[in-house]
Amino acid sequence: MAKRDYYEVLGVGRDAGAMELKKAYRRIAMKNHPDRNPDDKQAEARFKEASEAFEVLSDDSKRARYNQFGHAGVEGQTSAGTADFADIFGDMFGDIFGARRGARGGGGRQGADLQYHLELHLEEAVQGVSRTIRVPARVRCEACNGSGARKGTAPVECSACGGHGQVRIQQGFFSVQQTCPRCRGEGKQIRDPCSSCRGAGTVEETRTLSVKVPAGVDSGDRIRLSGEGQAGARGGPPGNLYVLVEVRPHPVFQRNGADLHCDIPIGFVDAALGNELEVPTLDGRVKLKIPAETQTGKLFRLRGKGIAPVRGGPPGDLLYRLVVETPVKLTARQRELLGEFREIQGEQGSRQNPKWQSWFDGVKRFVDGLRG
Repeated sequence: MAKRDYYEVLGVGRDAGAMELKKAYRRIAMKNHPDRNPDDKQAEARFKEASEAFEVLSDDSKRARYNQFGHAGVEGQTSAGTADFADIFGDMFGDIFGARRGARGGGGRQGADLQYHLELHLEEAVQGVSRTIRVPARVRCEACNGSGARKGTAPVECSACGGHGQVRIQQGFFSVQQTCPRCRGEGKQIRDPCSSCRGAGTVEETRTLSVKVPAGVDSGDRIRLSGEGQAGARGGPPGNLYVLVEVRPHPVFQRNGADLHCDIPIGFVDAALGNELEVPTLDGRVKLKIPAETQTGKLFRLRGKGIAPVRGGPPGDLLYRLVVETPVKLTARQRELLGEFREIQGEQGSRQNPKWQSWFDGVKRFVDGLRG
């Protein structure tokens, strides 16, 4: 059975923002969760379908792939029915469906991911390069090893929640859990904070990192540096750093996937009589033979002279587009010669300007049709 469109599943438009997605998913999940609908297979299916849709559309990279390629773009990257309810429904309802917020039992939370924009010249993107970047981030405090407690001491179990990070509240016939207000879900409290980080377990630091950019990257590609994101809370693992590549415009070449394009201006005399031009490539210069009577817009292709894709495959092509240029600032002698040329050309009729003649004939038929 074919999957439904994720936007249709959540009942939102394709331009829906994060809050609209969250509200739509919350509404469907609250209504169809299996704990509220025991033995109802249809409700369970709707719940899983909505969870899968929200998981994709709430992730910017997955959403971009889905928008471009549909379900095939996120194949194997979803885990329907396992969305983070603590994030969706907030602290008050974090445990209605068994989800826990924070670090239950005092375990550390993973740090947040970071993103760095890296600008490259086209040559660097094509050939690959190593670049040094400076990234400000919060790193683990060395004085307390990330615990937040002064050296020689340790966090103690929270007396309010017993180390669970959650407290249970009775609201009428509902019994729900929320994040412990005393330890904020950590499960532990710091009686004697570290003087270096003031109990946070992390400190601000600007790190110098080396990024190896593979050959063939393009604007929008991301390079992941594992463990180089924000430090985790209370000794948890760090997040990742994603280096987002942006290739600057090139003064000569325009990139289209693996192909390169280049406009070559040429005088009308060379276009009419033919010539051999020296044209640029990424490896140097080559000779390009221009046949006589070449028209503007004519494409010439050098196979394999484009870019080798970063994910493998044969290199693209280099395409030259000829642009016939009209001379300016003519001398008196040049004007005289061109005047003679125009007179001679007029005697030849339409044989030397077939495109102009066909265009003129088309305009004439159009005008005659309006009159008739």
